[in-house]
Amino acid sequence: MNKNTYLNVIMTLFFIFALAMSVVVVTAIDRHRYALEELTRTVKRMESKISSVRPGAGSPDSSDLRMGKSGVPAANAEYFDPKAVEGGRLITAFGADVGNMNMLINNDAYVSQVWGKVTDSLAERNFKDKGEGNFEPLLAESWSMSPDRRRIRVKLRKGVLWHDFKDPVTGKEWKNREVTAHDVKFYADVIKNPEVDCAPLRVYYKDLESVNLLGDYEFEAVWSRPYFLIEDMTLSLLPLPRHLYHAYEGPFDGKKFNDDHARNRMLVGCGPYRFEKWEKGKRILLRRFENYYGRQLGIMPPIETVAFDIIQHPNTRLQALLSKELDMDNLTPDQWVNRTSSPEFGKDGFLKKYAYPGSAYNYIGLNLKNPVFQDRRVRQALSHLVNREKILKEIFFDLATPVSGPFPKQSAAYDPSILPYSFDVKKASALLAEAGWKDTDNDGVLEKDGRKLRFTVVFPNTGVTYQKMLPVIKEDMKKAGVQMELLGIEWSVLVQRLEKKQFDACALGWTGTLKPDPYQLWYSSEAEQAASSNHIGFVNKQADELIDRIRVCFDPAERTKLYHAFHRLIHEEEPYLFLFSPFNLTVIHSRYNNVRLFHGGIPQSILWVDADRQLPIP
Repeated sequence: MNKNTYLNVIMTLFFIFALAMSVVVVTAIDRHRYALEELTRTVKRMESKISSVRPGAGSPDSSDLRMGKSGVPAANAEYFDPKAVEGGRLITAFGADVGNMNMLINNDAYVSQVWGKVTDSLAERNFKDKGEGNFEPLLAESWSMSPDRRRIRVKLRKGVLWHDFKDPVTGKEWKNREVTAHDVKFYADVIKNPEVDCAPLRVYYKDLESVNLLGDYEFEAVWSRPYFLIEDMTLSLLPLPRHLYHAYEGPFDGKKFNDDHARNRMLVGCGPYRFEKWEKGKRILLRRFENYYGRQLGIMPPIETVAFDIIQHPNTRLQALLSKELDMDNLTPDQWVNRTSSPEFGKDGFLKKYAYPGSAYNYIGLNLKNPVFQDRRVRQALSHLVNREKILKEIFFDLATPVSGPFPKQSAAYDPSILPYSFDVKKASALLAEAGWKDTDNDGVLEKDGRKLRFTVVFPNTGVTYQKMLPVIKEDMKKAGVQMELLGIEWSVLVQRLEKKQFDACALGWTGTLKPDPYQLWYSSEAEQAASSNHIGFVNKQADELIDRIRVCFDPAERTKLYHAFHRLIHEEEPYLFLFSPFNLTVIHSRYNNVRLFHGGIPQSILWVDADRQLPIP
């Protein structure tokens, strides 16, 4: 975990990861987890309880503004060990390299993780919180909300510094520049700019009317209409260094922002770690920022150096753990069960294991523009051809839970009464026959109107779990006359195909949040947007109506009913073949102290190492 928001998404997202899906599906779920985490960094780490208040009129200048100050000096300061020794390293791994370092235009969970260490958000929730508590301050000193819940006034801390850097284009050196409200406004303005390629993130701020400056350290966020995540999304705002991204005369150029390759290869933040270098295909290196404002607040991370090594294959990463080249990583279920009986993982071993439920799920998404998938009876039939029980035991080794819908299973939004489709070849065949599919030429493949029931599933070629799971599904599809082909491709190529909707079906994963907004994935208007998260082209009027009601519902109990209705609708339509929510299976070297497991994982920021056990970065 890190101090920054989530997505800042976001239903957040690939990941952390939030390492959730990288544990099991390596690249697919760790990287394609959508701007909820990205956004799944934003909403996942920035959810808070919004009480049931009927929206009403109110002036932001009125005296009855509700204070958002939590009463603590800084978020999660209570978990930092006052006896911690500074120094040492933490080396973890990414399953693939990143395209660039600009999180706004790169909907990548790995980039989100790096931003989470380099840049702080305005506030965040307590590590123990499960979406029920209030925010605690980071960059924001205090905040207040108007009675109509449409305006939030935020006061920033003074003396927060940007990291020093040298502009790669102009050569100008920047030192000791202070973070101000102008930087937060710049971030909001960039997101709202239609020329900037940040469609997954922009949907969360589509109703953000303006960020109005009230001085160098104070601003007011004004929303055009009530939205149950207004507090979450406002306090998820980040400062963005205008002196890096708008270092030229004239108005801001969104297209230039997208294509500014030199500046997008680096990262300038105001958080606990500063970006040092990115060795393409090898390593991303961060060093602790010694002028970090959090030192005075008790939230300075003890570890001095953090590295993310690019290691694609999980077996190679496991070997790196065993040879002490990596300090922390996630295992696949097969590794967890079959490769951790060695002395290194024993009582006196140097590797410790932590397993906990994940908030991510994997799925096979069906491109609804393909005529084969436009009848929901076909989609339901395909789901009946997935032997979830077999896959759970033989591939996940029971280290996952089957899912039936689009929300994390531990969230109140998930309706546990809705069960996944059973494995039933007869029922699948009956549904396909009812939909008009027959094997008239006796070749073993059904057809209708001259079209064969044949499609190709694309998936990341480094996704080891997919490599094992999808062939099982393929063989069961044959039993009902369905020809499913498999195509593993390189991640960057897969992303391009998703953005252009040039695929039949895709095997991927999302990370969800405890208080989700389904808009990004499921709203009809997103179906035609280039590079949107609704890459399967789902369009449904009833779903839109439910989403609209969810977004303006401030009563948690009533919103849960709406969530459950949406869950049932998606289950009946089955545009995804919903599969599993894998466990997070984390391994960390035993030399680290203050290892604490929360529902979101092990916060790396609070770890420390005794002086005589600290190691340098090789």
